[in-house]
Order: sequence, then structure tokens, then C-alpha cells
Amino acid sequence: MLWNWQLSDWTQFTFDEARLRDAETRFLRGAGVVVGSMHHLDGEARHGIVVELISQEMVDSSAIEGEILDRISVQSSIARQLGFAADRRRSNPAEAGAAELMADLYRRYAESLTDRLLFDWHKMLMNGRRDLAGIGTYRTRADPMQIVSGALHAPRIHFEAPPSDRVPDEMARFIAWFNDSSPQGGKPLAAITRAAIAHLWFETIHPFEDGNGRLGRALAEKALAQSLEAPTLTALAATINRHKKAYYIQLHRASQTNQIDAWMVWFADIVLEAHGRTIESIRFLIEKTRLLDRLRGRINARQEKALIRMMAEGPDGFVGGLSAHNYRTITEAASATATRDLAELVELGALERVGERRYTRYHLTIANRKDADSTDGYGTRPLQSG
Repeated sequence: MLWNWQLSDWTQFTFDEARLRDAETRFLRGAGVVVGSMHHLDGEARHGIVVELISQEMVDSSAIEGEILDRISVQSSIARQLGFAADRRRSNPAEAGAAELMADLYRRYAESLTDRLLFDWHKMLMNGRRDLAGIGTYRTRADPMQIVSGALHAPRIHFEAPPSDRVPDEMARFIAWFNDSSPQGGKPLAAITRAAIAHLWFETIHPFEDGNGRLGRALAEKALAQSLEAPTLTALAATINRHKKAYYIQLHRASQTNQIDAWMVWFADIVLEAHGRTIESIRFLIEKTRLLDRLRGRINARQEKALIRMMAEGPDGFVGGLSAHNYRTITEAASATATRDLAELVELGALERVGERRYTRYHLTIANRKDADSTDGYGTRPLQSG
């Protein structure tokens, strides 16, 4: 079997652009909602949302590759990297490096792509690694770069990248295309179209010994941000992580042909879902701030601790809802105290109670609250901060 890079039409990707037009329009409309919403927030609230969204993006991007990062630690590191107020929590090298990469992407999204920028990103991402021969440089090993599974004696090869001696030329061609296809380039492409091709092309070359998936998703984010002329907050990795199996299937299929309609349509759907999640997350964070402000001075320390713990789960909510037992575990409250605290939170409109007796569960009233002016997550009005 030949891989896409071994075919005579390699890099001459073909697809039906008409199938992406609606997605491109919806993406730009949704982007307007996000950018407009951020402008309506004060500095502290905006900083908080930026830190929370981009830290979650890196946590999920690492999770796709099987690396688990502590979200709170990454948040703290990103806040420090961006110059926002932060605690002095110490991060391990992987978390600090991931945070540095995301902060750099956020700050320098508009810059042209270069070998040096990619090398810098790779050094950040591989922070603390001692097991790689090449960090901050393209791979040079003579043995094939393969993605495999199964037993060592009978591995299943899912993909084999171009040999190392081809990587510099392949990357030179990719980088030239990436810059030329930007909004300021000679042959600009639409946002989703460019991001989809960029991610597939980069993953095909697989230029580094490790970290290619995370860097490839960062490049897709960079492409989207450049098209919007604003730092992207698209929850791309978080959404891909929810569809990880399909993601690898689509990449595998696209690695065997340069007719890439299926990949382009799938990726467009992922970007739209990601943008919807971003809008939902911003709405949730705004409502969270509004709720805590409304309850200030009206709830006790136990109740505040429980609410903050529930809010940490984001728009998806506390899995299964909060039970009285959960509340006692979080707050160390006695049974009667927990019952009274929860009843007060329901009365104050912070929680909604469902079920009876031992099946009683409590949910945040702000979870999954939809904007009245929007029917599909892409309303044209910015989300109001209060």
C-alpha cells in the first residue's frame, strides 16, 4: 500500500470547496459572537476566561496523546506566562512547557510560520524530556517513523511518514504554503479549509520525534486565529478529544489518498462543534461570575466551596449531579448541615433539585443555560456580561 506522500499527486489536495461554504460562513458568524463577547468583559473577567479556555485546550490536546496534565497547574502557568496575576503553584516540566507553548501561540498567532518558531514550540513541549535525541530540531533518525499498534513481534502499521532525509524539503514546502495561504499571503484560503489542510499535511510529514499531534493541532489553531485576525479561543483539541477514535480513523483514511473530501467535511464539523463549545464555555463562565457575585454575602464558606467545585467541571456539569453524600465529602459537613445547606442553595436559585430521597441530585442552574437570542449556538449578538 502506498501512503499519500508516495503518490504522484502528493500536496495537490483535491476536494469539493462547495461542501465547506456553509461551514465557513457559520464559523465566521460564531467567531463574531466570541470576539464580541470578549470585548464586553472587563479585564479581570476576560483574563480569567482566556486562561481557563486555553489551558483546557492544552490539557485535552495532551490527553489525546495519552499524557495527563493537571488543569489547575497548567492554568497557573499560563496566567504567569501571559502576565496575569497568579498563585505560586509549582508546575512540573511538562505542564510548564505546555503552558509556555499555549501562551506563545496566543500572543504570537499573527506571526509568519518559520522553522525557528516550530523548533521553539517543540522545545517548550518537550520541556524536561531526556529520552529524545532531537529536541527543537526535525527528526534525523534513519529508521522509519511509524505509527503502530499491536504486539512487538507482529505490529500493525497505521501510517509511515516520509523518511527523515526528506523532512527539511517537505517542511520548506509546507511552511511556504502555510504563509502563502494566510489572509496576508498571495493565495489566501478560507479559515476552516486552511486549518484542515495544514493539520493533515503537518501530520503526514510528522517532522519531529515526538509531539507532532499537539503541534499539528496548535498549527490548526494558529491558522484559525490568523483568519479571524484575533487570538483563537476555539476548543479544537477539547472537541477532538471527545471524538478521538473518529479522529484517528479519519487521519488514517486521509493518509492513503490526496482526494480529501471526507477529511475536510469531518474537520469542518469538528471546528463548528468546537466553536459552539467555546461559546457555551464563555456563556458558562460569564454566568458563573454573575451567580457568585449575586450570592456574595448570602452563602457560607461550605456552600461557596461546593459551588466552586461544581463549577470547576465547566458547562458539562458535575457528572451525575451532586448528591448529599458528595456535598458532605467536599465540605466535611454533618448530614443535617448538608441537607440544610443544599436546601438554601436551591431556594437561592443556585442549584436545581431533581429526584427524591437517595436518588436526589443537585445541578447548577447555570449549566447548559442557552442564550435566548440564539437557537444553535451561533446567534449574532455578543454574550452580555451583566
